[in-house]
Amino acid sequence: MGAASENLLPRGHGEGFRSKILSPGELLRRREQARRQGKLVVQCHGCFDIVHPGHIRHLRQARAHGDILLVTITGDAAWTKRAGAPLIPQELRAENLAELDCVDWVCIEPRPTAKELLEQVRPDVYVKGKEYERSDDPRFMEERRVVEAHGGRVVFSSGDVVFSSTALIASLEAVADPYHARLAQLLAMPELDGAALSAHVSAFRGKRVLVVGETIIDTYWLCDQPEIASESPVMTLRPLEKRHYDGGAAVIARHLAAMGARPVLLTALPARTESEQLRRRLESEGVQVESVTTDQPIAEKQRFLVGAQKVMKVNSFQPLAVDVERQDRLIDMAASLAGGFDAGMVVDFGNGLLSPVTLERLSAALRPRVGVLSGDVSGRRAALRHFKNFDLLAPSEAEARGAMQCFDESLPVVAWRLFQETGARHAMITLGAEGLVACSRRPAAEGLPAGEHVSRVTSEHVPSLVAHALDPLGCGDTLLAAATLAMTVGASPLAGAFLGTAAAAVQARRLGNVPVSATDLRHAIARVHTARLVYAPGEDAGAGRHAAIAGRATP
Repeated sequence: MGAASENLLPRGHGEGFRSKILSPGELLRRREQARRQGKLVVQCHGCFDIVHPGHIRHLRQARAHGDILLVTITGDAAWTKRAGAPLIPQELRAENLAELDCVDWVCIEPRPTAKELLEQVRPDVYVKGKEYERSDDPRFMEERRVVEAHGGRVVFSSGDVVFSSTALIASLEAVADPYHARLAQLLAMPELDGAALSAHVSAFRGKRVLVVGETIIDTYWLCDQPEIASESPVMTLRPLEKRHYDGGAAVIARHLAAMGARPVLLTALPARTESEQLRRRLESEGVQVESVTTDQPIAEKQRFLVGAQKVMKVNSFQPLAVDVERQDRLIDMAASLAGGFDAGMVVDFGNGLLSPVTLERLSAALRPRVGVLSGDVSGRRAALRHFKNFDLLAPSEAEARGAMQCFDESLPVVAWRLFQETGARHAMITLGAEGLVACSRRPAAEGLPAGEHVSRVTSEHVPSLVAHALDPLGCGDTLLAAATLAMTVGASPLAGAFLGTAAAAVQARRLGNVPVSATDLRHAIARVHTARLVYAPGEDAGAGRHAAIAGRATP
């Protein structure tokens, strides 16, 4: 972070803003050089979280007292002005100040006060805000003593324009939308603390998970801008590039491996070269592949894109025809493989591998053999009602309402009927861009009066953590993988839903099915907890916790 230039002139004379940001060692070297050249160094110190008009006037007035203006800022680790971390990270605060022409040097001070740095820098002039003129704050009094002991002067700015960064941040609460308010409420919960969530992710490592379901090849054709054909008014696409992604149950297994688990994929594959290539690809990523043989090729779904916009989808496959013998073989293999596993996952993409009867038999075979049993469906042909006694189901709202034939009632009612029909304990009903609703069966719910659906089911809304999805393909698969692993390590259903939502946000920012790793998930958690903009509703602005805007702040 040190500067290479020897130039002591301000930015207007050619010094780039990044070279203004100095390490402590470089700052002292430059200070000594300025002293030899007879240049007066003026120092200002503060947090500078939001650089507002009051700061600008303060810094301009300070610059007039000497030749070089040094601005030192309190580092994130020493932050004490408000509870929690600063709104803007220290590196960005330093860049903001370095962009000002009146500022010559910027340095981050990791210690709580400027006393030690003042001892080293020994500025000729130390400028503080007008509010300190009558202050008896012992920290400021010590700073003043140090400056004057070395022959420097303490000067107060005019204070003709006064703003409060704390008040400015608090005022944002007045315009916060329900999204921010809800996210602030969630982040205030101990179970969603950043350190707790990261600890869950670390505990994913080594978990044994069996994934049962169809494998799909997702093909993306990246095309040039469409044209209208000359012979008739139809759209003409010119493919420029083709990309293949291993999808369906295969990508769920890939997510699990990337998050640190040890997955086994049980699927149906034809006796063809493409199957062996798929097997080698997955095994190279840490996925063990087991399969029953089918006569049909691996299902392929082709999507044609112009830029990031999908303009057409083609399903290039016939539904799988699985005879009774192969169904029996699938059930036997699942039961044999899953013994003692931490989790079993069943995903029905509606391609014919898992009939309603097969699903019920598979549920019965896996239930006593795995710690956590989770499932998901995709498409109109999927059989959600036949997932029996699962710990977690993760359908979309449309899939849940369609399966339960429950189109006008509230989601708690839909969830309750799903619990009654399937015996499931938890459901994460996804709402697309609106996030998800995590529902759980209350203890002794069966004894409650008829119609008391809200009392029978707990429900928590977790908003989406990405504002603009580049590609929503596979978000549900990513969510299920992270939420299932969270349940295997003892995370609460809400923490599992939050981790699943964070994983889905990572996936949504990518084009195609790319595995989401444990590191990706940790970064997503950190982004949620550090992109802070507004105080949580009802909290005191001077000491309140900031609410994060997460992915909506950082695309």
